[in-house]
Amino acid sequence: MNHLFDWIPITIATILVVSVLMAMRWFLLVKHSELSAEQRLPRQLVMVIAMLIGLVIISLSLPVSESSRNQVLTLIGVLVSGVIAFSSTSIVANLMAGLVLRFNKPFRTGDFIRCNEYFGRVSEKGLLDTEIQTEQRDLIAIANSYLVNNPVSVIRSSGTLVTANVSIGYDVHHSDVGKALKQAALNSGLTEAFSHVTELGDFSVSYRVSGLLSDVKSLLSAKSKLHKAMLDELHNRNIEIMSPNYIAQRPTDASQRFIAKAKAHEDKAREDKQHESLAFDKAEEAEQQEQSLERLQTLIKSLREALSAADKDSKPEIENKIQAALERVEKLKSKEIKP
Repeated sequence: MNHLFDWIPITIATILVVSVLMAMRWFLLVKHSELSAEQRLPRQLVMVIAMLIGLVIISLSLPVSESSRNQVLTLIGVLVSGVIAFSSTSIVANLMAGLVLRFNKPFRTGDFIRCNEYFGRVSEKGLLDTEIQTEQRDLIAIANSYLVNNPVSVIRSSGTLVTANVSIGYDVHHSDVGKALKQAALNSGLTEAFSHVTELGDFSVSYRVSGLLSDVKSLLSAKSKLHKAMLDELHNRNIEIMSPNYIAQRPTDASQRFIAKAKAHEDKAREDKQHESLAFDKAEEAEQQEQSLERLQTLIKSLREALSAADKDSKPEIENKIQAALERVEKLKSKEIKP
């Protein structure tokens, strides 16, 4: 009987720890199944920490001597330390960097980012690496530690400046070139256009034109449109896009102008949009899925608030709406339907 009484504390401690862990799992994970993988990660980390604490509590309740209990606690510490020590240093570094990126949130899925020589749209954010889709439609997995240790440029969703450079000879006044470049930027669909003289070369003047692009998803086509508009506007104003030293390589008539003949304007808007959707298809789908999950989470939250305040007759209808929204969340997570 004395031995049975010795096992009562550990039995009670085990029951309490298991009950608390099950309750935490229900309130943190099961009850909020509509959360995305990124939003569930902090809750999962809390569960892991709670399990370690529970293991320590059970170890302290063992019916053994003080020295044996200390040995058990030391063994647990050695096991945890061993897992970290035997893990690759890069894995631990990327894991910690992934947590930093998730808490700081410097960028979201679907954003354009540039990190040194890498540029593209974020298509997936993992715990160890971040996947971006380049303008060639390739997928590049960048280690999270690399993103934390290097400067990352994020194109703002509210708009970005699209720029282009061109060199014009000294025989054309800079005011004429500036007006032509600003008009070209406006013709390409940009706003708030302006131009700068960036360099005075030996044979030509270098100009840079900039304009605000509100729809950052069309960044690639916007650059192409700007270059086309610059060609059209400068040629229509009889401004030659060629440095005068060209004559030293191939003698030509001094009155000859190297300007392409103007053609009827063709609307390429639909074609450019197809190019954008083809280049960043996975990033676009990931962004739409994340936005759909956020809208559904907001809907479920409002429905649950309405359910608590609803009368008995209205509750079944609200419960059906909540269930339908939860089913759609599960389908979105499993990618069975498009966002």
